[in-house]
Amino acid sequence: MQVLGLALILYMITTHAHGQYYSQSVPYESLPEKITNLRFFFHDTLSGKNPSAVLVARPNITTGQSLAPFGSIFVFDDPLTVGPELTSEVIGNAQGLYVSSSQDIPSLVAYFDFGFTTGEFNGSSISVFSRNPITNTERELAVVGGRGKFRLARGFAQLKTYFINATNGDAIVEYNVTVIHY
Repeated sequence: MQVLGLALILYMITTHAHGQYYSQSVPYESLPEKITNLRFFFHDTLSGKNPSAVLVARPNITTGQSLAPFGSIFVFDDPLTVGPELTSEVIGNAQGLYVSSSQDIPSLVAYFDFGFTTGEFNGSSISVFSRNPITNTERELAVVGGRGKFRLARGFAQLKTYFINATNGDAIVEYNVTVIHY
């Protein structure tokens, strides 16, 4: 009889421990918040034999000579460098997509994941999801998350167009990113 009672108690303890889909919430107040400032250059190349960005969808109703008419979707895997020259040190890459989302002025809705492959942030990334009015020389995008050392990231990226080729769409953009993370 004692064995049966002990088995019943163990069953109830085990059922309670494994029967919940959540655990006690722990506040993040105990973790120190960090602010990291990053500066790098994004090289978006649509031209040549080995482009880093490609058009994957274009609506058949769009007319005009624009490189990215309304409704176009591009996917990219762009290098991130320390300096504006493509030959400068590569610190990671940006992967994601952007969609031409405005009928009036050139604007993109962009999702970028900046993955870092060197230095202190090797293996970490930050995610940006925002509207990008590309004709503005300076603009701001929202940092909405991250992983690795940038877990729970939030912040903003200030963009400044360093170079753009209006004929083929190649661009170099300077990013100054303020990341708040734990």
